[in-house]
Parts: sequence; structure tokens; C-alpha cells
Amino acid sequence: MKTILVPFEQHDLMPSTLQTALLLARKFDSYIEGFASFPAVVELFAMDHGGPLPIEIKENDAETARQARGLFESFMNDNGVARSSQADTSHSFGWLDAAPDGGGFLGSYGRVFDVVVLGRPNAGGSRTSITTVEAGLFETGRPVLIAPPTPPKRLGENILIAWNCSTEQARVTGTAMPLLQRASRVTVLTVEGGTVPGPTGEQLARYLRRNGVHCEPITVAPEGRSTGEAILAHATSVGCDLLVKGAYTQSRLRQMIFGGATRHILANASLPVLMAH
Repeated sequence: MKTILVPFEQHDLMPSTLQTALLLARKFDSYIEGFASFPAVVELFAMDHGGPLPIEIKENDAETARQARGLFESFMNDNGVARSSQADTSHSFGWLDAAPDGGGFLGSYGRVFDVVVLGRPNAGGSRTSITTVEAGLFETGRPVLIAPPTPPKRLGENILIAWNCSTEQARVTGTAMPLLQRASRVTVLTVEGGTVPGPTGEQLARYLRRNGVHCEPITVAPEGRSTGEAILAHATSVGCDLLVKGAYTQSRLRQMIFGGATRHILANASLPVLMAH
């Protein structure tokens, strides 16, 4: 996880997003790159039929982008992160100017980074767009690290894997291997009734141990809670500082209508969540 991408949006979770990215970068001496992220003009135009809105937004974007760069660079400087040179492979940062608007750019550009770090959506009136999160999950082919509302103090020392036997969960677990191998404690959690056909938590634990991960498989009953609620409750009870979760084992449409573990965790997690689809 040597390269980290942070889309800089105008919302209250940016301090936590930057702190989450910094904690991850310090583990691997990673390069962190930021860019100012805005909705596409066509998306904004659809919100208002007044005509001049796209021009006004473009004028405002230039100043907002300058402010975003200033905040990003101030955070890195305050935390002792050096500006990167082209050949630098150490812990450093950079900024991409004039990134195109819209989630399409994130979905494409994120493919040449190891992980994308975003704020948790649905965390208040000012928040990360769910469109941005889903562009990261579905278009980059890379994992997305979701920052909680409050800046975390630790990351990856006590990890919970929310094992539901799915392809998506297998993918994100493999992606998380560098973190799992460095963790002091790893728990493989299976929630009864919250799985699809596939290998058991015990079988996953055996695989992880053969890769040098010390872990404990646990199965819990939901006890009247949803799968997402049971996962977050267990993460809190054992003091986890990172949740590893496959995204959208059920379809997005089904989760929008009926709910699901991914939807619940995206809306309610109070710890960083590493996701992939």
C-alpha cells in the first residue's frame, strides 16, 4: 500500500479522511496524493434549470480548488510529511492540479493507486457523496478505505474481518493482507444467517495463518439485530480499529430497498472500514 489517493471534497469529514490516510501511509512509508473533487457540471446542471449555474460553478470551483490544495498541503506540512519528488519512494505527498470534475475521473485515475481514502457517506448534512464512494468501489478496481466521522488515533492494530464467505469478501481480505500481517490482533467474524455459500470462517483462518496472520475465528448470533448491526457491535466490543468488509454482496438496488450490511456500515461505522467489491 505504497500509493494512496485522497479526493478532497468540501465536507466536514475531511480532517478525519486526511488523518486516516496519514495513519495508513505511516505504516508503509506511502505516497499520498490529493486532488480537488467536484461533481460533474452536467450533474449540477440537472439540479437547477436556471441556465447560468454551470458557469457560476466553474468560477467557484477554481477558488475552492485553491483552498482545498492549501488545506491539504497545510495538513501534510503540519504532520511532517515531505513533498514528493518524481523518483521519491518514501513517505511523501503530492497534489494533482486541474483534475476533471465528476466521479468518472476518480474511477479511472484511482486504478493506478493502491487504495483510495474517502470520508464516510451519510454522516451528516455535509458529507462524502455516495456517488464518489461507489465510483471508488466499482470503477477503480482498488480497495476504498472509508474514514469515520471522528479522526482515528490508531489503524490496523486490531482488525475485524467481516467474513460472509463471498467473492467480494475474499477479494478485500486478500487486498488487506499487508495490514493483516502487521496487526497485533485479527478476528474473523461470521454472523449466523449473514453468509452466502462458501468457505467457513475457520477455513479462512487456516488460510490466513499459513500467510503469517495470527487470527481467531468467531461465530455470533445476530440476536435480533441486522448483520450490519451485529458486525459493528462486535467491532466495538473488542476495540477494533479497522473493519475489513466486502461491499455489496447483495445488489445495490436490493440494498437500497431492503437494506443490507454494506449500506448499514457505510451509514453508521465509527471506525475505519476497508472495502472492495
